Amino acid sequence: MKVILFGATGMVGQGVLRECLLDPGVERVLVVGRSPTGQRDAKLVELIHDNFTDYSAIEPQLAGYDACLFCLGVSSIGMDEARYRHLTYDITLAAATTLARLNPGMVFTYVTGRGTDSTEQGPLMWARVKGKTENDLLKLPFKGAYMFRPAGIQPLHGVRSKTGWVQAIYLATSPLLSLLVRVAPGFMTTSEQLGRAMLKVARDGYPRPVLESEDINRL
Repeated sequence: MKVILFGATGMVGQGVLRECLLDPGVERVLVVGRSPTGQRDAKLVELIHDNFTDYSAIEPQLAGYDACLFCLGVSSIGMDEARYRHLTYDITLAAATTLARLNPGMVFTYVTGRGTDSTEQGPLMWARVKGKTENDLLKLPFKGAYMFRPAGIQPLHGVRSKTGWVQAIYLATSPLLSLLVRVAPGFMTTSEQLGRAMLKVARDGYPRPVLESEDINRL
């Protein structure tokens, strides 16, 4: 399987990249991003690209892939709806529509979050925007599209948040997070489990297009 990964330098993407590189069924990983990951591996190819709303200059490099693991995302904290919509909806759909045209046999997996509002009508801005993003991804002509909605994610194996205070919280609460992964799988998963689940669904599919934390941990 040849995969394209977006968001490889973020906390979620770091974990997914690790699982891609470890998985013997993954032949090639193309990371598309604004900055290098710092990783070295025989099956890793990095493509530095600045304009995440226009892929016309790099379309030839994006063809011939079986799956896209889309882990690019931002927090809505302190952001107005127009800005958040651009960084969440516009950027995701720009990549997805391009990939659907270039790779009609592709499976697209997208990391959203628990509480995403599929009705697009609820009171929470981020949930409405994520809901519209999910809904419009599911309309694209991919072989399959799957929305991953983890609640909490425990970073493992050196995966780190780029936000200092968030990383400090993860370090301080690590024992509690490990316990929650075991006793409350509906509220906590790990970066390792999420990466493995995305690859399994990209490879084998899933009965439903939306996966909650329980589904992720079950895979």
